[in-house]
Amino acid sequence: MELGLFSLSLTVKDINKSKTFYEALGFEAMPSCGSVEDKWLMMKNGTTMIGLFEGMFEDNIMTFNPSDVRALQANLVEQGIALDVPVKGDSGPGHLIVKDPDGNAIMFDQF
Repeated sequence: MELGLFSLSLTVKDINKSKTFYEALGFEAMPSCGSVEDKWLMMKNGTTMIGLFEGMFEDNIMTFNPSDVRALQANLVEQGIALDVPVKGDSGPGHLIVKDPDGNAIMFDQF
């Protein structure tokens, strides 16, 4: 099962302060991947990616970017894994969310 790129989606209280903090750690904002004005922003340092999200969700989320989220969903369902948020639609961009046995959210986001 190919999961694609991995990033940690962090819920933040003040995206400006968080952006400044992560820039001090060497992260750079990724062009055309959100903005401070949009209240979400993807940042990268080498091969490490994080997303900063202000007011979009309550907890941090592990995020993977598979090439085919619908095939991944079918595989998870076949294995008996419950879907918190299933993929909507039959094609194009989409995402699904599952929780691990400890309640940690994992999002699979195809764009």
